[in-house]
Amino acid sequence: MENVEVFDALNKGRGLRATKVFKAGDVIFTEPSFAAVVFDSLSQQVCHTCFRHQDKLHRCSQCRFAHYCDRTCQRAGWDEHKQECAAIKKCSKVPNETIRLAARALWRIEKDGSIVSEGQLTTLDQLEDHVADMSADGLKELKGNVHNFLDYWPHSSQQHEVDRVSHIFGVIKCNAFTLSDQRGLQAVGVGLFPNLSLVNHNCLPNCTVILNHGRYVSELRAQERISQGEELTVSYVDLLNVSTDRQQLLKQQYFFDCTCECCSQHLKDDLMMAIKEVNGKKPSDLEVKEVTQLSLKALEKIEKARVEGNYHEVVNLCKECLEKQELVLADTHLYKLRVLSTASEVLSYLHYFSEAADYARRMVEGYMKLYPPNNAQLGMALMRAGVTHWHAGQIEVGHSMICKAYGILMITHGPTHSITKDLEAIRTQTEVELRLFQQNKDAYYNMRETALKKVPMSAMAEVIQDSIKKLFRSK
Repeated sequence: MENVEVFDALNKGRGLRATKVFKAGDVIFTEPSFAAVVFDSLSQQVCHTCFRHQDKLHRCSQCRFAHYCDRTCQRAGWDEHKQECAAIKKCSKVPNETIRLAARALWRIEKDGSIVSEGQLTTLDQLEDHVADMSADGLKELKGNVHNFLDYWPHSSQQHEVDRVSHIFGVIKCNAFTLSDQRGLQAVGVGLFPNLSLVNHNCLPNCTVILNHGRYVSELRAQERISQGEELTVSYVDLLNVSTDRQQLLKQQYFFDCTCECCSQHLKDDLMMAIKEVNGKKPSDLEVKEVTQLSLKALEKIEKARVEGNYHEVVNLCKECLEKQELVLADTHLYKLRVLSTASEVLSYLHYFSEAADYARRMVEGYMKLYPPNNAQLGMALMRAGVTHWHAGQIEVGHSMICKAYGILMITHGPTHSITKDLEAIRTQTEVELRLFQQNKDAYYNMRETALKKVPMSAMAEVIQDSIKKLFRSK
């Protein structure tokens, strides 16, 4: 771990800083998870070893809970699963993902000790648990998890005091990282990465964390040039919330007051809550209040319809809401962006690509004014919007967006990540089509129409469509 060092970050506790200069896209360090589990809700859809989505998974015949791609993955994961397997069989009930993660972490410590590699900079015992800072509801949940953990934990394993178990649960709450599937498109699990837990938060960070190389190995990547001695930071929350909301989320989840420049100076808050000005005239305060309240109620209805799978209802609700927002809220307003995002994704899922492309374009234009240039979420949004425009036959705009997305994801994800490889293939395809379009538009549209009759969607584009399908199937 020669690229970083631990230092006292004053009111933020310990932190990590660079011991050399990094440029945008550099991998600062990689770290395999100390322990990781699949989400409860996806336990039958995601391999418990490699975290890949698969249509047909092989189930463990002993506990009948863990699922695997094949025998190879099952054998590879047996060392981590065998104690879990016996515990589940004994209890005849599968505990929640937090309890399963705590158990896997303690079994790992029992087997290998607290430090499992020369590059490990800290241990789980040394990480903050913030148990003393938890609310009454948080403590109630913690005590429930500890009680269920002790029922689940086998007598044959090393026994632990309640305080030790409580500490592990506190560490999970404050330090666990969400794990994505093989394409980085959907959250599928949660894991512990001790070194990454030392990286402090900033709403405008200089680094990003990405899961790469399969089997839940994390990379800390530089988003911009980082000087020697500069603190390394990542964002614990999405930037697309006003500063007071971000601060509240950080306080509730991570128990600290964010004083970064973005929060202290309320950067971009004006854009995120911007109202529309037409011919120098602004809507009244009453109009803004009414549309804001309407938007919040509409977003709740939209989410309910989405979860229930009523996608045409989602589209109708989005259109109704956008009609009310149109003359009042600017296209950078958070509530408008959320409706535009949902409308574009649902319409794309339903194959109404031309309509979806219009909403996607407006969404991306808003994102580009709010997100910093090398932001992974901006890159993913550009990718989806670019593919939507491509499907709609708007090859020039589509290819341009795909190229911009590729440039961002090369920095945030790197050239070896599966989503970057897929995007490179799409970029190559759209480049060929763009040249044909520029040479002979009629020939291009004839070719496209013929291709669509044979194959409604290219194999590469299905990568994006699959992610949208998974999004709207979740409940």
